[in-house]
Amino acid sequence: MTTTYDPADRTYLDEGDFRHELDRVFDLCHGCRLCFNLCPSFPTLFDFIDQHDGKASALSAAEADQVVDECYQCKLCYLKCPYVPPHEWALDFPRLMMRAHAVRHARGEGLKARLTDQFLGRTDLIGTVSTAMAPLVNAVTGTPGSLARRLMEKTVGLAAERLLPPYARQRFTTWFSRRAPRRAPVDTEVSVFPTCFVEYMEPEIGKDIVRVFEHNGIGCTVPDGTRCCGAPWLHNGDIAAFTRAAERNVAALASEVQAGRDVIVAQPTCAYVIRQDYPRILSHSALAADAALVAEHTADPAEYLMAGHRDGSRPLVSEFPGRDRGAVPDQVTYHVPCHLQAQQIGLKSRDVLKVAGVKATLVQRCSGIDGTWGYRAENYDLARKVAKPLARDIEAAGNDVVCGDCHLANGAIEQETGLRPLHPMQVLARAYGLDDGGR
Repeated sequence: MTTTYDPADRTYLDEGDFRHELDRVFDLCHGCRLCFNLCPSFPTLFDFIDQHDGKASALSAAEADQVVDECYQCKLCYLKCPYVPPHEWALDFPRLMMRAHAVRHARGEGLKARLTDQFLGRTDLIGTVSTAMAPLVNAVTGTPGSLARRLMEKTVGLAAERLLPPYARQRFTTWFSRRAPRRAPVDTEVSVFPTCFVEYMEPEIGKDIVRVFEHNGIGCTVPDGTRCCGAPWLHNGDIAAFTRAAERNVAALASEVQAGRDVIVAQPTCAYVIRQDYPRILSHSALAADAALVAEHTADPAEYLMAGHRDGSRPLVSEFPGRDRGAVPDQVTYHVPCHLQAQQIGLKSRDVLKVAGVKATLVQRCSGIDGTWGYRAENYDLARKVAKPLARDIEAAGNDVVCGDCHLANGAIEQETGLRPLHPMQVLARAYGLDDGGR
């Protein structure tokens, strides 16, 4: 038996070895049960083992596979589990589940599963085509349960009833390249990695990040050569495709860091991948040092702003004319995404909103999306069940405005509550009274 979560290990894809490791971890989890309320995987696991008189090794392959299928990679195990590395038991449940998907991928899956993986993984190809034809694509795919969406579910496995974010007519990088050059002096520069969400679906978030940063004397560039972070490939077990994405992006982002710029990532899932998964996957490659360098210099937008504000090196502009004229409310509901919690950086978006005089009511519930898991047809009903407490807490908070850092979670919030969340940087931009200004 090998306790390994390293794809470079020769035993990583050995199914027999993997099953032994699965038994070991399942037995430890069953004995602890601290994560009973984190996600559906754990109650399912505990019920199955209880039915087998407490013997994890007695689970059938189908039962073990159900536990794997119900893990949606929220990463909250790292916050709650007492046995994560460097503990001697080296229990890393999320990466064990990734290993499970990698073993499946190596074994070969059915045609439908492969089509779903390809559709969800090729975000840049689909985004490029969809933004070029945004009005048509949005009209065809924008209505949950429509004929087009039912056909998509049958062919590429995308849940027909899932609310999909519309594609923008203009990509973020197109806007950035066409905007008038900033003439005001800057104290420092950052590199804004847009991610596929900001690039193709929510360029307004990227625009407001740039406006807020420049308003605070921080210049912005956009890295050349980056594409999707590759998270869908990793979560679906295609380690080779994920490694290619990591190598491409690390090479591009390392150039930015070496030029003196930190990397700002607006999507928590992508930031987590860059900070945690790139260094691990590339640890044996020629880009290992660059991956570690990029990870060290990657930050969430609010995290970066608050770091400079608190240490006094970059105090935030303290005048908020938009706040004074009512462009933002006194209080908002702020959803704390799972993948932001897993980075253990604290509640920086709440803090930056507080600087702007906006009180945030916190909601810390999972959205049931987590990468691409909640978009798959086979997970849709369970994902909606996971999101119910999130919707209940948002409704109980009673605020008119909801904000959250995660574009994936925000889509689930809109589906469950009818409220369309803002990114915290959008709230801050409104508080500052920033708009296009012809740029």
